[in-house]
Amino acid sequence: MPSPSQDNQECLQKHFSRPSAWKQFLPLPRAEGYKANIHQTVENEGSTKVKPMRSERTEMRKRQMPAPQETTGSMPDQPGAGDRGSNACCFCWCCCCSCSCLTVRNQEEQRPRRPSHELRREDLPTCEESPSPTLEEVNAWAQSFDKVMLTPAGRNAFREFLRTEFSEENMLFWMACEELKKEANKTIIEEKARIIYEDYISILSPKEVSLDSRVREVINRNMVEPSQHIFDDAQLQIYTLMHRDSYPRFMNSALYKDLLQSLAEKSVEA
Repeated sequence: MPSPSQDNQECLQKHFSRPSAWKQFLPLPRAEGYKANIHQTVENEGSTKVKPMRSERTEMRKRQMPAPQETTGSMPDQPGAGDRGSNACCFCWCCCCSCSCLTVRNQEEQRPRRPSHELRREDLPTCEESPSPTLEEVNAWAQSFDKVMLTPAGRNAFREFLRTEFSEENMLFWMACEELKKEANKTIIEEKARIIYEDYISILSPKEVSLDSRVREVINRNMVEPSQHIFDDAQLQIYTLMHRDSYPRFMNSALYKDLLQSLAEKSVEA
């Protein structure tokens, strides 16, 4: 291929020496490098191809490619996945369940709380001491529910039956209310009322008794300053429930019949 004439070389040199329109948008170092490549192309005889332009485009593509980002594990400023639990706090960026404050908070919530009045809880009745019932007393239980609840022996026998029906908390609540009525000291009344509320009134208690919403609302209002009669309405409601629901089954239970039969046999032998 014949080499370009001197006139053609001057024309090319004059044409390429002018700044092109897109050159103005390049950064200064790239523009200067592009201009030097153009001059080198014109001065190179025997070649009319603009190879430096191709190489410049390739260079531009390489420079425009994003640089490889460092992994989060190698960055010292940001904690890795394994460090989140130890360095995180309530306002941490991760918002994950491994946050140390949430872990501590969950542990505190799951930790069983020991009440400050635990010694007072022992004062509440769990079992009444009573002599063995007589045959006359056991026969009288069949006359009315009031006679069952009148003596400690009757209450113990009825409570033993309620245990078989998984409703012993009704009798325990009724007995706790009876003990509360005997108190006169305000501090002891408040402590016992709080224990009774936590054990039998609170919906979180496993020994919660069945009360209607009206009675619960009255108790909740009066718990601000409890008295020895704060649970009177609830006690009457539980007493009525035991009378209508549990007492008839107690009279027909094997526990009552066996007790009655054993006392009858003893009286015959005597």
